[in-house]
Amino acid sequence: MIELKNIKKSFAIGGVQSEVLKGINLTIDKGEFVAIIGQSGSGKSTLMNILGCLDTPTSGTYLLENQDISKFDRDGLSALRLKKFGFIFQRYNLLSSNDSKSNVALPGVYAGVSKAKRLEIAKELLDKLGLKEKCDAYPNHLSGGQQQRVSIARALMNGGEILLCDEPTGALDSASGVMVMEILRDLHKDGHTIIVVTHDKEIAAWANRVIEIKDGNIINDTKKSAQIYEYKEPKNTKKSKFNSIKDRFFESFAMSVGAIKAHKLRSFLTMLGIIIGIASVICVVALAKGSQEKILADINNMGTNTISLYPGKGFGDRNSNKVKSLTIDDSNFLEQLDFVDYSTPRMNTSGLLTYANKSLDASLRGGSQNSLSISNVKISSGRDFVAEDIYLSKSNIIIDQFVKKEFFKDVDPIGKVILFNRQPFTIIGVANREDTSFSGDSLTVFAPYTTTMNKLTGDRNIRSIAVKLKDGVNAQVAEQSIIEVMQVRRGAKDFFTRNTDTIMQTVQSTMNTMSLLISGIALISLMVGGIGVMNIMLVSVFERTKEIGIRMAIGAKSNDIMLQFLIEAILLCAIGGVVGVGLAYAIGYLVNLAGAGFTMIFSTASIVIAIGVSSLIGIIFGYIPARNASRLNPIDALLRE
Repeated sequence: MIELKNIKKSFAIGGVQSEVLKGINLTIDKGEFVAIIGQSGSGKSTLMNILGCLDTPTSGTYLLENQDISKFDRDGLSALRLKKFGFIFQRYNLLSSNDSKSNVALPGVYAGVSKAKRLEIAKELLDKLGLKEKCDAYPNHLSGGQQQRVSIARALMNGGEILLCDEPTGALDSASGVMVMEILRDLHKDGHTIIVVTHDKEIAAWANRVIEIKDGNIINDTKKSAQIYEYKEPKNTKKSKFNSIKDRFFESFAMSVGAIKAHKLRSFLTMLGIIIGIASVICVVALAKGSQEKILADINNMGTNTISLYPGKGFGDRNSNKVKSLTIDDSNFLEQLDFVDYSTPRMNTSGLLTYANKSLDASLRGGSQNSLSISNVKISSGRDFVAEDIYLSKSNIIIDQFVKKEFFKDVDPIGKVILFNRQPFTIIGVANREDTSFSGDSLTVFAPYTTTMNKLTGDRNIRSIAVKLKDGVNAQVAEQSIIEVMQVRRGAKDFFTRNTDTIMQTVQSTMNTMSLLISGIALISLMVGGIGVMNIMLVSVFERTKEIGIRMAIGAKSNDIMLQFLIEAILLCAIGGVVGVGLAYAIGYLVNLAGAGFTMIFSTASIVIAIGVSSLIGIIFGYIPARNASRLNPIDALLRE
C-alpha cells in the first residue's frame, strides 16, 4: 500500500540545512498495525507527516497504491487526505467553536456528504465510541480521553482507511490511554491500516509491527504478527458535487460569521472606515441632488424655456445706464418671430406700500398679461391681468403672499384699495411667489407695465424683455437667432441675454462635477477602510493558522480556505456598507427635520453602488490575506501555536 524509496527531508535552521530523514526505505501493507518508535528529534513525526501528505520530502519517492505522490498538486494532496487518511493528534486539534458532532462531521463537508447524512454518521461514530451523550458538547466541556475519542470519530468520518496517530496517548492518563489503544486495536480488526508514532514502548507493543527510528534512519523493523484484516469501504459516503460546493460555501459562511461574532469590537472598528466612507458617499450624493433640485426649482420659478434680454454687456455693467434702453416696440417685434410664443416687457420700481395706518417698503414689477405665467407665479385667489388692464393702464394690482400676510392677515384683500407711492390701486388677485431664495421674504406687488409707466415712473423705456419660446424649440438656437435679429434692429449688440435652460445646464454640470469631486474624496476614505480590513484579515489569518492546518489535514482544499477568509472580508465590508446606508439615512432624516431650506434626496442607484463598492473592497482587500491562508503548508499551520 505504501512504499518509500530513499526519502530524505531537510530543514533550514539558522541558515544551515539540517537533514532530519536520511534516506528512509519502507513498505507498509494494507491492513497492517504499525508503530514507529523513537526518541524526540529522531524524525518519526516528520516521517508520519510525509506519510499523511501533510508534508513533502526533500528528495526520494513516495508511492501510495503505486501512485507517485510527487505528481500531486496541493488540491490533489488534499483529496488524498480526504479520501484515504484519518489523523489522530496528540493535542486532539478539535475546533473549539464546533460541538462534538460538528467536529466529527466536518470532513463530510469537504467530501460532499449531505448535512443530514453526515450528522447521522457522526452521531453513529460517537455512539460507537461511547460518546452518545456528548454529541452536543463543546471540546472545552470534554475530558482529554473524550476529546481524543471525538478526534478518532472525526478520522473515521470519510472512512479513514489509513489512520495516522501522532502520540495518541501522550496527553492522556493511563486509563484513557489504554481505552484509546483498545479502540485502535478494534479499528485494526475492521481492516484499517494503522500507523502510530510514539516514544513509548508500551504503546508500541500494541502494534503488530514496530519500526524504530534514530537520527533519521530506520535501525530496527520487527514484525510480531502478519495478521491482516480486510478493509470494507463505508457505504453511506456517496459524494455529490453540488452538495459539496453548497456545503463548503455554507460552512465557510458559518465560520466567517462565527469569527466576526467572536471579535465584535475588533470587527466593528474594522467596519468603521467602511461605514464612514459609505455614509459619506451617500450623503454627498444626497446633498448634491437635494441642492441641485432646489436650485433648479428656483430657476424654474424664474421661468422655463424663456430668454430674457437686458441692456448692457452683462450683469454689473457700469455703463448699462448709458445704453439705449429696450422699448415696447422691441418686445412687440420679438413677439412676431415664428418660434416665439409671446413676449412681455418688464419694469421694476420700489416704493412705499400703504394700507390703513400701516406702511412698508415694497417692490413693484410691471409687466403684461403674460408676465406672471412667464415667471411661473401662480394666482391663489382673484384673477390675473388681462389685455384690457394693459391697454387702459388700469390701476389694478396683484399682491404676493407676504403682502397679504402683512396687511390682510385675516381679511380677504380682493377689491381693497392699497396705496403704492401714494397712488391708489385696486387689488384684483393674490399670487404665490416661489422665488424667495433670490429675493427673500420681501414684499412684492405686480401691476401692468403701462400703468407703471404712466402713473408711477413716467419712464417710456423698459429694463428687460422676457421671451417665451414655443414648445419644442431649441433654446440655444432660438437665443442665437434673437441676438442676431436684435443686433441688426438696434445697429449694435448693446444688450445681453439670459437663457434659463443654459443656466440649468450649467448648474447641473457644476453640481455633477462637485459631486464627483467630493465622492472621490469619500472613496478615498473607503480605500483607507479597505486597507484596515486587509490588516485585520491578516491578523485573523495569523491567529487562526492552526485552524487552517486542521481543516487542511481533514481534506479542505486551498479554495475552501480562501473562500472562508474571503467571505469574512466581504461580510465585514457588506455589513459596514449596510450600516453606512442606515447612518446616511439617519443623517438625512435629521437634516430634513431641521428644515435646512432643502431636502437631502437619496438615490437608489448611489446606495446600490455604495454597497456594491463596499463588497468589492472586501473582495479586493480580502484577497491577499485569503490567498496567504490558502497557501499555508498544512504541517506548518498545524504546528503553529
